[in-house]
Amino acid sequence: MSEKPVILVVDDTPLNLVFVSDLLRTHYKVKVAINGEKALAIAAASPPDLILLDIMMPVMDGYETCQRLKQDTVLKDIPVIFLTARDGVKDEEKGFALGAVDYILKPISPPLLLARIKTHLTLKLARDFLRDKNVYLEAEVARRVSEVSRLQEVSIAAMASLAETRDNETGMHVRRTQYYLGALAEELRKENPGDQHLAPECIDWMVKSAPLHDIGKVGIPDHILLKPGRLTDEEFAIMKTHAALGRDAISRAEAMQEGEESFLHFAKEIAYSHHEKWDGSGYPEGIKGAEIPLSGRLMAVADVYDALICKRVYKEAMEHAVAIKIIEEGAGEHFDPFVIKAFSRIEKEFLAISRRYPDG
Repeated sequence: MSEKPVILVVDDTPLNLVFVSDLLRTHYKVKVAINGEKALAIAAASPPDLILLDIMMPVMDGYETCQRLKQDTVLKDIPVIFLTARDGVKDEEKGFALGAVDYILKPISPPLLLARIKTHLTLKLARDFLRDKNVYLEAEVARRVSEVSRLQEVSIAAMASLAETRDNETGMHVRRTQYYLGALAEELRKENPGDQHLAPECIDWMVKSAPLHDIGKVGIPDHILLKPGRLTDEEFAIMKTHAALGRDAISRAEAMQEGEESFLHFAKEIAYSHHEKWDGSGYPEGIKGAEIPLSGRLMAVADVYDALICKRVYKEAMEHAVAIKIIEEGAGEHFDPFVIKAFSRIEKEFLAISRRYPDG
């Protein structure tokens, strides 16, 4: 058997407390308080399901008691019914304005009081059910979003790993460039907090999709991709096609689902544009300046920095300071000068990331 609802009766007249308590006891568990202070203490200790509240009480009247109940985040949703001899219209208006659900005049009609209590308890049950349902649904949505996010990350990791099996670069290169890009984007956002291209969700999508920047290399023949020496012009022309191959592969994946996934949108941008240069001398389109998507401009710095400081089959690793100098000298030519200013401010963070995720 379910427990009886709890009703708190507040009145400074003992006879009224006895009368109402006897009337309700058959159907409800009754608690009583002789003033507002005691009522607040009882409610705070164990919130009742409904409160019957007299208005004319010494020290703290019913209006103030109701007001304080409604200001309490735990108690504010408890239905309050005023039981009072004050029959003025303004009295009723004030009671409802303070948050009461009903206003019943004394002398009390037992059938009327019981009917009103039953109605408001039923309404409270419905509100509580909807609130709990909303809490459950919000938690379920958050769980599903988290699940989708994990699936996205696993899919990206799987695709990036495929590229790694064909390239001399390692998984740590992917991890490092991902964090470089994120650090650079966050630094830019500090100076441009209103820029929608640097909104937190956009930065999150850019960081998630960064590992796919060289996915197109899976389509480059081994004798070119793994060549230890300098590429011929013909070989380099083939190598440059990896940007379009990457974009097209991601586009095909995107076409398999309804709508455009934001992280795949950024993945396409990064894969296709991170070899473009600020002065227009890059590839595959030869676009320049702000025509290059911001994600591509950020990835360009991250990718070049990591390539400079890491050993490759065709080169030795450079010192951090040398890499910084080369990148800063490329501002306005290879790189977006505004991005490079941000890069210069956080170059020590780049160094820390490179040491945190070393190859091998």
